Amino acid sequence: MPNANEDNSSALSQVQRRAVSELLRVSPVADELAERFRAAGFSLALVGGSVRDALLGRLGNDLDFTTDARPEDVLKIVRPWADAVWEVGIAFGTVGCQKHARVGDADQHFQIEVTTYRSEAYDRTSRKPEVSYGDSIEQDLVRRDFTVNAMAVALPEKEFIDPHGGLEDLAERVLRTPSTPEESFSDDPLRMMRAARFAAQLDFEVAPEVVAAMTAMAERLEIVSAERIRDELNKLLLSAHPRKGLTLLVDTGLAAHVLPELPALRLESDEHHRHKDVYEHSLTVLDQAIALEEDGPDLTLRLAALLHDIGKPRTRRFEKDGRVSFHHHEVVGAKMTKKRMTALKYSNELVKDVSRLVELHLRFHGYGTGEWTDSAVRRYVRDGGPLLSRLHKLTRSDCTTRNKRKASALSRAYDGLEERIARLQEQEELDAIRPALDGNEIMEILGVGPGPVIGKAYKFLLELRLENGPMEREAAVAELKEWWAAQG
Repeated sequence: MPNANEDNSSALSQVQRRAVSELLRVSPVADELAERFRAAGFSLALVGGSVRDALLGRLGNDLDFTTDARPEDVLKIVRPWADAVWEVGIAFGTVGCQKHARVGDADQHFQIEVTTYRSEAYDRTSRKPEVSYGDSIEQDLVRRDFTVNAMAVALPEKEFIDPHGGLEDLAERVLRTPSTPEESFSDDPLRMMRAARFAAQLDFEVAPEVVAAMTAMAERLEIVSAERIRDELNKLLLSAHPRKGLTLLVDTGLAAHVLPELPALRLESDEHHRHKDVYEHSLTVLDQAIALEEDGPDLTLRLAALLHDIGKPRTRRFEKDGRVSFHHHEVVGAKMTKKRMTALKYSNELVKDVSRLVELHLRFHGYGTGEWTDSAVRRYVRDGGPLLSRLHKLTRSDCTTRNKRKASALSRAYDGLEERIARLQEQEELDAIRPALDGNEIMEILGVGPGPVIGKAYKFLLELRLENGPMEREAAVAELKEWWAAQG
């Protein structure tokens, strides 16, 4: 039986073998670029996430480098070599470029960022880091967020640089900071969210001292811009293990400054008012929604799954019979979702879609007895619109009961609804539900010009379409004229 040291040694050797393989793959580009820097009198090293991913055997074509060259010198070196160059991050010492290269038998495109050695820190009131350039790679690495991101490979000689034990932490799958966590998070409070994000992305554990600092310093997150917080939250949500990261945000108190509606779902319960743990239920719904994804991570679906019940705390009522009710929590939740996502600077379209899914997530439960009319099915499709596929997934995910009979009955009922939708779609083109007459035809038949009455007439015909299904044009004209006569 191998001891712990032998296990760790074995893990390290596996990590190192993977790294050699990955680095050999990108050598044609990395070495060529390094030689250009050397010829200009500067050094170059692969750094950070690129080294970490190489060691994990998952290095892609996005490569991060660090150098002692200042940004203006970097531009002079890469412009004659790269296929495209951009200066978006140059204020923070970063030059980006794209390079096409032949690797083995394949043509590949590499996205490259070269950043000057630097140190950055926040003052107590700033929302942006103050950047100053450093003179050594060791100085650069100590300011990195975590030890697993504080490793480098000097090029072209392939010298491995790891002053903070990142390799061992990588083998142990643990997140630690190069300096003390307090120093690291004081320099950039967003690193506390990145700890949760990397835990979710890499399925790593966060060291106890790091968790303690996150808990003690959670309020420091207040100085970070909403946009940066949103971007980290998105990366966490789109990761392989979002529950792990979200749980860490809640447990450390960070969620109270990012998504306060989430910890609020931990409703207190007592022996007289037993009810579901809405927080755990929401995380389970998120897990189940992820399992239903078909084309990769879906941010709209994941946000809707996480937030679908955030209206429950505000709508909770203790009924006389001892039950707990949450009447209209979907309507309240949709409004809360819109407010929170707007505060986090999400796009109007995403806010609208997620809020709509939250609003609609209970609609199916009126179908439980299977007694919906064709009209009700048409309205369900109309209300779901382009979100219908996601609504199907969200509704199915919302069943977390441990009662197998109840879960099976709900699943069969939804199967039945989807089958009816499919039949009606085939018969009626439900995806494009519209009246038999358009606005111009309505004006022509009624002999009136544009105005509010045309909208009312269109709405009347749409209701007929939803209630009765497709209509022949002649029947629609007759109904319209009868409606018009009744208007006086």
